[in-house]
Amino acid sequence: MANPSGFLTIERLDRGYDKPEERTHNYREFVHPLPSTEVVRQASRCMDCGIPYCHNGCPVNNLIPDFNNLVYRESWRGALETLHSTNNFPEFTGRVCPAPCEASCTLNIPDTPVTIKTIECQIVDRGWEEGWIQPQIPKALTGKNVAVVGSGPAGLACAQQLARAGHRVTVFEKNDRIGGLLRYGIPDFKMEKHLIDRRMRQMETEGVTFRTNVEVGTAMPIAMLLQDYDAVVMSGGAELPRDLDIENRDLPGIHFAMDFLVQQNRRVAGDPEAKAAPNGTLSAKGKHVVVIGGGDTGSDCIGTSNRHGAASVTQLEIMPKPPEHENKALTWPDWPLKLRTSSSHEEGAARDWAVLTKRAVVKDGKLSALECARVEWVKGQMREIEGSTFELKADLVLLAMGFVSPRKTGLVEQAAVALDPRGNVKANTVDYKTSAAKIFACGDMRRGQSLVVWAIREGRQAARAVDEFLMGASELPR
Repeated sequence: MANPSGFLTIERLDRGYDKPEERTHNYREFVHPLPSTEVVRQASRCMDCGIPYCHNGCPVNNLIPDFNNLVYRESWRGALETLHSTNNFPEFTGRVCPAPCEASCTLNIPDTPVTIKTIECQIVDRGWEEGWIQPQIPKALTGKNVAVVGSGPAGLACAQQLARAGHRVTVFEKNDRIGGLLRYGIPDFKMEKHLIDRRMRQMETEGVTFRTNVEVGTAMPIAMLLQDYDAVVMSGGAELPRDLDIENRDLPGIHFAMDFLVQQNRRVAGDPEAKAAPNGTLSAKGKHVVVIGGGDTGSDCIGTSNRHGAASVTQLEIMPKPPEHENKALTWPDWPLKLRTSSSHEEGAARDWAVLTKRAVVKDGKLSALECARVEWVKGQMREIEGSTFELKADLVLLAMGFVSPRKTGLVEQAAVALDPRGNVKANTVDYKTSAAKIFACGDMRRGQSLVVWAIREGRQAARAVDEFLMGASELPR
C-alpha cells in the first residue's frame, strides 16, 4: 500500500478545464494537467485493496494499484512500463475513456474514487515528454504476413501486438487517414489527432505498414488478401447508424451525427471545404439544433454545435431521466446508471428525457420544428402520454442514437462470415475466429458499439489468438 493513510488525509482532486467561454472558440484540448507533486499525492490515496475491484472494472485489466504505488514512489518510468503491459494506448483512454475503473474503486462508495484516469494520462504523457516511449522492434521475424482491415483502436492494438511478435502486418483503412473513429468520430477538443500520428510513427518503425484509401470489399477483394496473407483480422467497427423512422425524415436538415462530426474533424485537420464536406456543408451556426440521443456521440454533437455558434442546442433522450446518484448498495462495483453531465453539456445545452420524436414539421419547404410527445415507461414498455404533444424549434437535427452493427455491403458480405443475432460478425473471445478460414474479428465489428478501451482489449486478445493460430503458441499477453 503506497500510503496507509492517504485515502483518509488527502482529498480527491482532478484535472481542471478552461472556462466554457474560452474553450468554445477553438477545437483544442482544454484539460489542465495536475502538477506532478499533486499526481503523486493523488496516487497515494489508492488503498491497494485485497480484492482490487478496479481491475475488474477496467476492460484492459490495468494493474492500477501497482502503477499508483510506483507513481507515489516517483518511479514514473516503472509506472509507464506497468501501464503499457496491459494497454497499448493509454494516452487515448486517458482522454476519452469514461473510467469504469473509478466506478469500481472502493473509494467510490463514498463518491471519492482515486483519480485513476488522470494518473494514467499523466504517466503516459510524461513518458512521451521524457522520451521513454520507443519502438519495440522484434528480435526476429516469423515470415508470416497478417492483414488488419480497419485502423480504429482495435485494429491498431492488434497490429502493434502482432508486429512485436515478429509478424509482418499491413493495416488497410478505407479513409485517407489512420485512426477510425479516433480520427473522425471523436472531436479534437476531446483528443487531438497528433496523438494518433505519434503512435503511427512508432508502429511504422516496429514494422507495421499502413495503407489508406483502400476499402477492402470494394476496390480490393478480400479474396486477394486471403491469397497474399496468412491471416486476416476484421476490425472495421460498427458503422451502421440507428435511423429515425418519422414523417419527413428525408428533409434537408436531418442528418446522422457522424456526417456532422466527420466534417468538422476534417476541417480541423486542414482539409479544404470541398474535401471536408463533399456532399454539402453541415453547419450549426445560428441554428436551433436538436440532438436526438443521450450518449457520448450526442454530447460530441453538442460541443461541436456550440463551437459552430448555434443559436440553441437541445438534446432529447427517449429513456427516463436517470437518478443523479446511484444506490451504491445495489450497483457498486458495477457501472451504474446515473445522470452524467459532460464538459459539452456544461458549455450550454437544454436536456429533456422521456421524449418521443413523432415527425418533422415543414414550413416553406424547410425543416422548422420537431413534433414530440412525452412518454412513460411501465414495466419496460413505452407508452405515449395522452395530450403531451409539443413542438420544438429545429433548423438542424442530428441523429445520435447509436450504431446497429457493421455495414454489411462490401467487406462483411464478401468475407461470407456468419453473423450473430444482432448482426455483428460472429466470433468468440477465446480464439476470435470467424466462420471463414483464416479470418478473425475483433472490436465493435464483433461485439457491437462499445468503448475505445474495450476495442483495445479485443485487439490485444485477437492478436494473441492470431499468433497462436500462426505459430502454435504465443507469448503475447491477453
